[in-house]
Amino acid sequence: MSFIHLLEQHSIILSECAVSERLRRLPGVELHPILFNTPLIYEAEGRQRLAEIYYSYIEVARKAQLPLLLCAPTWRVDRTRIKEAGVPDTINGDAVKFMKELQERYAAGDSPIIAGALLAPRNDCYSPAAALDRQESAAIHGWQIDQLADTDTEVIIAQTMPAVSESLGLADRLGGSAKPYVISFVIDSSGKVLDGTPLAEAVDIIDQETARPPAGYMVNCVYPTFIQAERQPPGFFRRLIGIQANSSSKDHAELDGAEELQQDPLPDWGAGMVRLNREFGVKILGGCCGTDHTYLRYLAESL
Repeated sequence: MSFIHLLEQHSIILSECAVSERLRRLPGVELHPILFNTPLIYEAEGRQRLAEIYYSYIEVARKAQLPLLLCAPTWRVDRTRIKEAGVPDTINGDAVKFMKELQERYAAGDSPIIAGALLAPRNDCYSPAAALDRQESAAIHGWQIDQLADTDTEVIIAQTMPAVSESLGLADRLGGSAKPYVISFVIDSSGKVLDGTPLAEAVDIIDQETARPPAGYMVNCVYPTFIQAERQPPGFFRRLIGIQANSSSKDHAELDGAEELQQDPLPDWGAGMVRLNREFGVKILGGCCGTDHTYLRYLAESL
């Protein structure tokens, strides 16, 4: 089942929760200083650890008989970083193959797995001032987009985007590929993209200014209440299809670099997520910083 058909036919789609953050807390696992968890696909122990985390999410979805969106670990695997890290140029495709192997091994008829891939902002995802302009974005991200477009990935998600400008450049290049794609913003507690653009306005700008708009929009690395659902204009939730939410309601300045895990009560997090689905139709539900399979299980059982 394709990503688009999944969106059309299901009102609830689970997605992964934290991956890199969970790996960072495991003994004996060392994340790459530039490429984070991606190079683990080349190590037997690393592949096993990655597979275990992804499987913890697969197991929840299979038990609940719900579809699941998983993404290959290609966040920030652009050409400049690849050269700096000295890893194979094929690393994007290799990461997608790793995810496709998990999909083929564990997908069940009543719980299909969609294998996606990730893009990231070039610079700090919490610093809109460091975001690229539209032309720079299209040029700098183009190589990785072309790499991913040549793989079997079923959807490409530009994740943790702090500014409309860089998102527009990504949408220009992604729209020229044959792949469905999603733009996922980081927003603040007032419901604005970190560059100050109201979330609904950011969606409208990209929809109106790109030749092939995204299949939908998401937010991630935010708390469920940050969306300010009651204040959004009519029709907005026809385009907002998902959220991967932090476990903490603290803002990004408080969370960035925190050594200890920050978590609000799980029932509060879950209630906010369930409400977004039941009252506003947000379909794709998963976690970000501070979350794991217990959060996904709470969602599945609540829904």
